[in-house]
Amino acid sequence: MSWDEQQLQTHLETMAKAITEQYGDSSPLLVGIESGGAWVAQALNEKLAKPLPMGTLNPAFYRDDFDTRGLKSTVSPSKLPLEVDGQHILLVDDVLMTGRTIRAAMNELFDFGRPASIALVVLFDIGHRQLPIRADICGETLALPPHQRVELRGPSPLVAEIRNLVVEDETETRS
Repeated sequence: MSWDEQQLQTHLETMAKAITEQYGDSSPLLVGIESGGAWVAQALNEKLAKPLPMGTLNPAFYRDDFDTRGLKSTVSPSKLPLEVDGQHILLVDDVLMTGRTIRAAMNELFDFGRPASIALVVLFDIGHRQLPIRADICGETLALPPHQRVELRGPSPLVAEIRNLVVEDETETRS
């Protein structure tokens, strides 16, 4: 199964409408998690009638599997245009799976300050939760078997497809 740019644009429009309904004239900080979440945040911001201040977050150093996954050679620093203290934050990611990336992102956000609130916005929720984390705004909820993941390609055009995990020595590896 795959989603073309038009299908993803429809999800983004629905998500933008939900943000507008929930936040009205206030201006929360839109923070995209590198890299897929940053792509989604940018595309989402373009759908809003009133674009929000936007930043990016790279929680690579905060992951609880850092010692086994290692660090990608292209790690970029987090960039937040505003103070986090007292700010309402819309944390954006492409796919919510176990919740571990979101936990890592929240840990990094708290290193920048103490936000008033954090709401989670995701394009896809595939529901393989290991932590008690849920999306506040979601484009599409999927029930995928454990050997499948949604892979987002972008930034423009955004395209998503379901991929099977590579199996090595009968042990699943993460994509």
